[in-house]
Amino acid sequence: MTSETSARVGEDRREDPAEPVVRPTEQDEVAAAGSEVLGGPVGRWAWGAGHWLTPVRVIVLVALGMFALGMAQKAPCYDWAWFRGANSQYTHACYSDIPHLYAGRGFADNLVPYFDRLNGDMDYLEYPVLTGLFMEVAAWITGPVGGSMQHREQMYWMVNAGMLMACTAVIAVCVARTHRRRPWDALLVALAPAFALTATINWDLFAVALTAAAMLMWSRGRSLAFGILIGLATAAKLYPFLLLGPLLFLCWRAGKWREYGAAVLGAAGAWLVVNLPVMLLAPEGWKKFYTFSQERSVDFGSFWLIISQRTGKSLDVDMVNNLATLLMLVLCAGIAALTLTAPRRPRFAQLAFLVVAAFILTNKVYSPQYVLWLIPLAALARPRWRDFLIWQAGEVVYFLGIWMYLAYTMSGDKHQGLPPEGYQLAIAAHLLATLYLCAVIVRDILMPERDVVRRDGADDPSGGVLDGAPDVFVLGQAAHPPRHAAQLTEGPRVEWGTRQPGV
Repeated sequence: MTSETSARVGEDRREDPAEPVVRPTEQDEVAAAGSEVLGGPVGRWAWGAGHWLTPVRVIVLVALGMFALGMAQKAPCYDWAWFRGANSQYTHACYSDIPHLYAGRGFADNLVPYFDRLNGDMDYLEYPVLTGLFMEVAAWITGPVGGSMQHREQMYWMVNAGMLMACTAVIAVCVARTHRRRPWDALLVALAPAFALTATINWDLFAVALTAAAMLMWSRGRSLAFGILIGLATAAKLYPFLLLGPLLFLCWRAGKWREYGAAVLGAAGAWLVVNLPVMLLAPEGWKKFYTFSQERSVDFGSFWLIISQRTGKSLDVDMVNNLATLLMLVLCAGIAALTLTAPRRPRFAQLAFLVVAAFILTNKVYSPQYVLWLIPLAALARPRWRDFLIWQAGEVVYFLGIWMYLAYTMSGDKHQGLPPEGYQLAIAAHLLATLYLCAVIVRDILMPERDVVRRDGADDPSGGVLDGAPDVFVLGQAAHPPRHAAQLTEGPRVEWGTRQPGV
């Protein structure tokens, strides 16, 4: 018996042969090269599924470790920079909204979000209801901490960091389990540098965790649970409802109207259950998030800001709102057309990434923590380290760029930091990196043989009821035999949507 055969026998003893785990070091050159730090690609003596240190547990531990490193990166601000002048928190690139809004949004004074009017620059809390509840729960846990306001703000940030760390664990588990045979793809989330750097800037991870849980539910065919979680996620942040758009066209193509209807009803019901009490009892406070989003002028991170700064003119808010909405609708129409005309029905994660990326690219503001919306979707849509790291490099450049630009604008005549021209380049790096990842995902949709998730004959592991379902409505080229049914350069012929012998 050869060593290779022995290794295979050993693997079969430890893993379910019906659900073999796909290892990135066997498919991805970057992953294989990176694994040399830990001894190289997996070999014959690697622990299989029978060991307590399963892939999901490893990924959770790595994600929590990276989260802790992100907390450590905020140490200069935690110790003093949040509290001693505005500029230091930017020069140290460790800014966070959390400690500032503890007092600024009335949590330090025990004001009730949405019901009690604020005294500062904002008359009511400008966050969706479920995020407001998250903030309020953190304030309850913080409790009547004694000492100075600085100490209370530190404790509030620490409590929120602990709650957001729990959200990180949920995200890691959900992404690792969404594609049953590819748990290791979730290492992209766990090791994403932009994830660690932005995790505690704001409360976005709460909505991201709910969205990741919704994706897991859909992958298991639980459409109603998916809808409920999407509704709750939308009650925490606006972007998750966008996933219902591409799902409409996927279900149209596959004829899964009943499942889509359950998802929509679940989402609408969950959103109403959370929002309706505040909507009825505190309408002015409830609508603040929506009016603030509409009235907000062109802000950081958007290509609209580049236009404004390059032309030296302030763009009209209503005009930008209308143009951004029009651009978003055009991109959504393009995604719909791609869904119905692609030679093979796109995977749900691919379209989810594209629609959220379209929203980010056309929006009039891009806060650095918005990258958290895309990271889990990117790991499911395009699990290739090279492309993921190219995108992450652009996001890290933007993360540093916005803080250095704010340091420049806050330093007066000293001009310490990044001037507007440099900040525009940082914005361009973020935009181009995101567009690059969108481009390779679109290429995978048009040429499914390039899609690493489908390389072994899988159809749509995150698709739930869509996985392996026949098409009932297609347009254009999709009505013809799929172009990707050709032989791979190496290996057996791939029959999409069916399991291969020995796989």
